[in-house]
Amino acid sequence: MARVWQLLLFVLIMAVLIGLPPLLGAGLQNAMTNMLIAALFAMAFNLLMGQGGMLSFGHAAFYGVGAFAVMHLMTAIDRGGLSFPTPLLPLAGAAAGLLVGLVTGWFATLRSGVYFALVTLALAEMLHSLAPHWEGLFGGEAGISSMRMPWGGFIFGQVIEIYYLTLIWVTLSIGLLYAYTRTPFGRLTLALRDNEERVRFMGYDAHATKMIVFAVSATFAGIAGGLLAVSNEQANYELFGTHVSAQVVLHTFVGGSTVFFGPAIGAAIFTLFAYLVSDVSRSWLLYQGVIFVLVMLYAPLGIGGVVMLHLRHWASIPWQRMVGPYAGATAATLLMAIGTVMVVEFLEALFSPHYVAQRRQAETSWPAFERFGASWEPFGILTWGPPLLLLIVGLLILLRLRHRIVALWDEVQETAETAARSGA
Repeated sequence: MARVWQLLLFVLIMAVLIGLPPLLGAGLQNAMTNMLIAALFAMAFNLLMGQGGMLSFGHAAFYGVGAFAVMHLMTAIDRGGLSFPTPLLPLAGAAAGLLVGLVTGWFATLRSGVYFALVTLALAEMLHSLAPHWEGLFGGEAGISSMRMPWGGFIFGQVIEIYYLTLIWVTLSIGLLYAYTRTPFGRLTLALRDNEERVRFMGYDAHATKMIVFAVSATFAGIAGGLLAVSNEQANYELFGTHVSAQVVLHTFVGGSTVFFGPAIGAAIFTLFAYLVSDVSRSWLLYQGVIFVLVMLYAPLGIGGVVMLHLRHWASIPWQRMVGPYAGATAATLLMAIGTVMVVEFLEALFSPHYVAQRRQAETSWPAFERFGASWEPFGILTWGPPLLLLIVGLLILLRLRHRIVALWDEVQETAETAARSGA
């Protein structure tokens, strides 16, 4: 049942990705391009972390290296007259990611756990510090910029053309990553995550295996970086920044590192969230952080993991008894979200430089401020009362329904265990 749902979901997603963009504006087309690139980057990272058990805090290194490799190739085509097909530009990112991944992976995989994570973090920070001062390779603080050249009848001047080029590369890359998981070496990667010592006792070279997994992950991260360079026609040292490495970790964990497509789900959600909310609120990063914390606290499997859990137990879930609590929990979450947004936006308005300047010029010490198309008194009961009431009511409802949902899922687990014992 779960496989059928997965296939149907995959077909539906591909239909949307292929058919929807021509109906959208250039802004949304560009956002969907960035979504696909972020999804591939997260999938590449999850090969190392989710399947190999190696948490990297510096995967931006290979993302950035891939972008700069493609930019140098684009410059050679644009200014040096080199003949090279524009659709194959990401191959330069793959080659750069593979090369740097092999070299750095040999050193990084000598350690495990926290020490491995710190080595990868140091690598990315070293490149982030070095790039602004190495103009020949990274273009200094300004970075490198170039133009996409026409090829094969395509001008590559419109966003929609770049979107479909990105879609082809991302689909092919994710397909290769999925094929990797079905190979004997992919099974060995999972064994390495579960018990490295046992892999050694079985006669495998654990260090060489980890280095290969590291290099493959770096290769696909390089492809993602190369696609970003093709899309933006520029690359700078910020691609090596800690925030880039942190973003891919956030995407992977929110989407679900235990599910193959989980990181892509997280990347899609947060990329579109950033596009839609960043123009509306300056506090969008705070909302993103709140979502991450809530998912880690109450859905540690991630969004993809929760979806797969429901698909796996679809037949044994008492939906007639589950729909009510789920609907109530959704309504309670919505109430809490509205209350949170109101409180955050009110506080952001009160501490903004514009309001501080307004206070200095006003006759009263705390003048009214504007938010949501209305005027609000800083200490008015109608300002803080409704959002706090929404927060409290939503929290109480959610806590009450949580016990019912947990009890129902305990029944589902007991049913599944009983069926498993009967089958055995």
